[in-house]
Parts: sequence; C-alpha cells; structure tokens
Amino acid sequence: MGLKSKIAQLYAKRQAKKVRYWMDNAIELQQKTMKKLIAKASNTEFGKDHNFSSIKTYEDFKRNVPLNDYEGLKEYVEKVVVGESDVLWPGLPLYFCKTSGTTSGVKYIPISKESMQHHIDAAKNALLMYMDETERAEFTEGKMIFLQGSPELDKKGKVPFGRLSGIVAHYVPNYLQKNRMPSWETNCIEDWETKLEKIIDETIHEDMRLISGIPPWVQMYFERIEARTGKEIKDVFPNFSLFVQGGVNYKPYQPIFDKLVGKRVPTIEVYPASEGFIAFQDSQSREGLLLNVNAGIFFEFIPADKFFDENPPRLSLKDVELGVNYVIILNTNAGLWGYNIGDTVEFVSIDPFRIVVTGRIKHFISAFGEHVIGKEVEAAMIKAARQTEADVVEFTVAPQVDGGDQSLPHHEWFVEFSKEPNSFEDFIRIIDEEMQKQNVYYQDLIKGNILRPAVLTHLKREAFVEYMKSIGKLGGQNKVPRLSNDRKIAEQLSLYKI
Repeated sequence: MGLKSKIAQLYAKRQAKKVRYWMDNAIELQQKTMKKLIAKASNTEFGKDHNFSSIKTYEDFKRNVPLNDYEGLKEYVEKVVVGESDVLWPGLPLYFCKTSGTTSGVKYIPISKESMQHHIDAAKNALLMYMDETERAEFTEGKMIFLQGSPELDKKGKVPFGRLSGIVAHYVPNYLQKNRMPSWETNCIEDWETKLEKIIDETIHEDMRLISGIPPWVQMYFERIEARTGKEIKDVFPNFSLFVQGGVNYKPYQPIFDKLVGKRVPTIEVYPASEGFIAFQDSQSREGLLLNVNAGIFFEFIPADKFFDENPPRLSLKDVELGVNYVIILNTNAGLWGYNIGDTVEFVSIDPFRIVVTGRIKHFISAFGEHVIGKEVEAAMIKAARQTEADVVEFTVAPQVDGGDQSLPHHEWFVEFSKEPNSFEDFIRIIDEEMQKQNVYYQDLIKGNILRPAVLTHLKREAFVEYMKSIGKLGGQNKVPRLSNDRKIAEQLSLYKI
C-alpha cells in the first residue's frame, strides 16, 4: 500500500465515524434540518409569502408549504434568474444547473454555496465509506476518469450556469487533480463522439483505476476501447478496481460489463440530482443507498398510489414504511420547497434509512390501469436475460393500444442486444410471466383477455445511440426512460427494428 492510500485509509476511518453518527440519528437530524431551513429562509420572498415565521411543527410546514414542481416555483426562479436576491434562499445562487424539462422547457435549478458543499461531501463520503468497509484504497494511487458534461459555464444574469457534472468538475480536490482524467480541454468538447475518441486517446495507455459515469456511456467507452485494441478492459487497465456509477439501475448492465471488463469490478452507486445529492451506497454487503439525511435537505414522501389524489398524504422520515413505493419530495438549502423531482423510491431498510430508486412518477405504463413501474420492468428484464443467456445493451417499454392483426393491445418491449437470447420466444415469455407475478393488475388484464402477452421488438445495434443522437442527447447525463405511457419514443425506435 502506497503512502497516498495509507493516508486515505486513515481519513476514511475518521470520516466513517461521522457518517455512522448521522445514520443513527437520522430522524432527529431531519427535524433540525427542517427548522434550520425555515429559519434561514424566513425573510426571503418565498418565506414571507408562505408564513415561514409561523411554522413551528411539521404539521405547520405542510399547511404552509405547498407541493411544487418546476412550474410551481417558476415565477420565483425567474426573478432569481434576472438577478433578484433573497427570493427562494438568502442572496443569489452560486450556480444554476441547466436542465431540460418535458413541460417547462429549459429549467434553471439553483445551487447555493451551502448546497454545493453537500454535493462534494456526499461524493467524497461514498468513496470513504467504501474504503473504510473494504480497507481498499489502492485506486487513489493511479488515474481516475469521470465521464461527464463540459465544465465550461455560461452566464445567466449574474449567475453562471451549466450541467451538474460540469459544475462539479470545478470542485475536484487538489490532491486528485494530478490523477484526474481526461484533460480539461478534452472535457470541454461538446460533441460526445468526438469527445469519447479523444478521451480514449488520452487514457488508453494510463494506469486507470477508478472509472465513473452513467453505465450506458461508460459501456460505450469500453466498447470503443475493445474495438480499438482487441483486448478486454482488464488487459488494457489491469489495475481498474472501482466503478462509480448512477443515473440508471446497474443490474441490467452488470453481465455486459463483466464481459467487457473480463472480471467483476466493485461498484459504488450514487444518487445525485441537480436539486441535491440524495443518497449514496455506503456498504458493499447491504442493499440500498444511504439516504443523505445530514445534507441540508428535508425529505418528504408521498405514497405513489396516492400521489395524484387531491390532497395526497405527506410523510416525514419517521413515518415511512418498508416496501412502499414513494414519490420523494425535497426541501433544500438552495431554496427548493415541497419540490417533486419526479423520482419514486422504496425503503429497503429503516435502521439506517436506505432506499432503492424504483422509477419515475411520470415514467410508467397505465394505459389500461396496470400502473407498471420501472422497478418491475427491470426485474423482468434481468430474469429473462439471465435465463436465456442474453446480453442486453438497452431497452424501453411502451403500450400499444392498437393491437393490429392480433386484435388485442399489449406492451411492446424495444430491446437492443449485444448477445441475442438462445430463444427469443423464451425471452419474451419469461418477461411476461415475471411481469404478471410482480403486478397483479397486469396479470388480471392478461387473464381477462384485455391485453395479450408482451411483444418483443428486436432493434439493430447502436439503435439507442442513434436515437439519442437524433434528439441531441447523446452522452453526458442523458438516459433513455425505461418505460413511457405513450408511443413517442416507440415510434422513433421503430425505425431501427430488425
């Protein structure tokens, strides 16, 4: 073990004690966070409009702070964008994270000085908890790569803006700068495919040990290296020992990564969002991601099956239950209040509080009342791929209301394979059987002859890359929804079917 890894190991042990403290005191810390946020923002425009000075309890909070999405806060955000201070949070934001929304067009998510620090701390804690648990820190002795958006920032009024991953690139600690790749110039390239080739040029002969990014784009990086060298990744990067990933469920990608790399590499899953760093994997032996309860975010949860009710129940952390699908609501030290980021989660542990991401509240299929969610389709895909020895590059699911010649409507699964199943019939049969086991509403529709069993549409190689390129979202933090309740994506992907 080198000097750098020895120092990192000692630091990890010290920091892990702090994380375990807040793990054990999560409910108390959340109550304190709510009070701190309200006190700090009481003199802002939003705080005055919503009677923050009168809020003493969580019940008071729910009465005064409405549920919001970006549209609900847009009039406040627009004031901040043109330079007004003390609107949602004291002063002006440090940055705006620019994202694209389906209903709001471009969204500007504020990042404050306080929230920025928590983004950095959470990413650091994920690595330190890994080092403390496994006593492995050798990755600190070699090169690290973060596949991310461009760090170049633009200006909106008085506040710089950019992509979250690009903003975070400005905060890589000094002690990692010599290890970090790619170069700043390469990282600033906007075109993903040009950038990817340049990244390979810079990294292919380096001692890469930690690789981080969204799985589909890291997969593309690995495939291009394999095509260029004819070697497995373990032979190109023999000391590659840690993969930090997030943004999508990694389980469907695991088999193809194992083959590309040539061995199983430990992974750390992280759950950052523009609105805040929500959770991170703190253990290699326990399921789920540790909820980041000490990071300037007061969390609320709404049962997903009641979310669209007129007055849905809002729960604080002390009232959540295991196995319930919740919409996660954020109140943050960047000035987001009652904010629905659109994600759904499920608690797999409440001592400490660990979650798994189950999907998106807007990404579901309920064209026939079945309310199929992301967690269900991913579980079905994993089982079918495993049992038919298939490797799946990417997939998405959409309803087909017009059954055509078969007369009955159905769910259509668009799948791109790197290795085809040993039986396409078995593959889609297993998917449908697993969906029926998981979702009783779907099962009832099949048995009642309202729906026919799922249909597979086999796509050409690079289909999803070509689709993402066609909509201008290739690379970076962009990803294809696992499922949707309409045919917009399906119609585009139909152009690439075999």
